[in-house]
Amino acid sequence: MSLSEQETNLLEAFRRLPPAAANELSALLQRLAALPPDAKIDWSDSWADEDLREFSEHSLRRFVAEEESE
Repeated sequence: MSLSEQETNLLEAFRRLPPAAANELSALLQRLAALPPDAKIDWSDSWADEDLREFSEHSLRRFVAEEESE
Protein backbone atom coordinates (compact mmCIF):
# COMPACT_ATOMS: atom_id res chain seq x y z
CA MET A 1 0.00 0.00 0.00
CA SER A 2 1.34 3.40 -0.98
CA LEU A 3 0.81 6.47 1.21
CA SER A 4 0.32 9.99 -0.02
CA GLU A 5 2.67 12.74 1.17
CA GLN A 6 -0.07 14.05 3.48
CA GLU A 7 -0.62 10.59 4.97
CA THR A 8 3.11 10.12 5.46
CA ASN A 9 3.42 13.47 7.22
CA LEU A 10 0.46 12.67 9.45
CA LEU A 11 1.89 9.27 10.36
CA GLU A 12 5.30 10.76 11.17
CA ALA A 13 3.72 13.42 13.38
CA PHE A 14 1.60 10.80 15.14
CA ARG A 15 4.68 8.65 15.83
CA ARG A 16 6.46 11.60 17.48
CA LEU A 17 3.69 12.00 20.06
CA PRO A 18 4.13 10.68 23.58
CA PRO A 19 2.17 7.43 24.03
CA ALA A 20 -0.57 9.03 26.15
CA ALA A 21 -1.13 11.80 23.60
CA ALA A 22 -1.17 9.27 20.76
CA ASN A 23 -3.82 7.25 22.59
CA GLU A 24 -5.96 10.36 23.15
CA LEU A 25 -5.64 11.39 19.52
CA SER A 26 -6.46 7.89 18.34
CA ALA A 27 -9.60 7.82 20.51
CA LEU A 28 -10.68 11.22 19.17
CA LEU A 29 -10.16 10.10 15.59
CA GLN A 30 -12.22 6.97 16.18
CA ARG A 31 -15.07 9.06 17.62
CA LEU A 32 -14.93 11.45 14.67
CA ALA A 33 -14.82 8.57 12.16
CA ALA A 34 -17.98 7.13 13.73
CA LEU A 35 -19.96 10.31 12.96
CA PRO A 36 -22.24 10.34 9.94
CA PRO A 37 -20.64 11.97 6.86
CA ASP A 38 -23.07 14.91 6.98
CA ALA A 39 -22.59 15.60 10.71
CA LYS A 40 -21.78 19.18 11.59
CA ILE A 41 -19.44 19.92 14.51
CA ASP A 42 -19.40 23.34 16.12
CA TRP A 43 -15.94 23.75 17.62
CA SER A 44 -16.25 27.50 18.16
CA ASP A 45 -16.86 27.35 21.90
CA SER A 46 -14.47 24.48 22.64
CA TRP A 47 -11.42 26.66 23.31
CA ALA A 48 -11.29 29.68 25.57
CA ASP A 49 -8.95 32.52 24.65
CA GLU A 50 -6.59 31.44 27.44
CA ASP A 51 -6.58 27.86 26.09
CA LEU A 52 -5.68 29.09 22.61
CA ARG A 53 -2.93 31.32 24.00
CA GLU A 54 -1.43 28.47 26.05
CA PHE A 55 -1.63 26.09 23.10
CA SER A 56 0.05 28.60 20.80
CA GLU A 57 2.84 29.26 23.29
CA HIS A 58 3.44 25.54 23.84
CA SER A 59 3.41 24.85 20.09
CA LEU A 60 5.94 27.60 19.45
CA ARG A 61 8.26 26.35 22.23
CA ARG A 62 8.04 22.80 20.84
CA PHE A 63 8.71 23.98 17.28
CA VAL A 64 11.77 25.99 18.39
CA ALA A 65 13.06 23.02 20.42
CA GLU A 66 12.66 20.68 17.42
CA GLU A 67 14.42 23.14 15.13
CA GLU A 68 17.31 23.53 17.58
CA SER A 69 17.71 19.76 17.93
CA GLU A 70 18.03 19.23 14.16
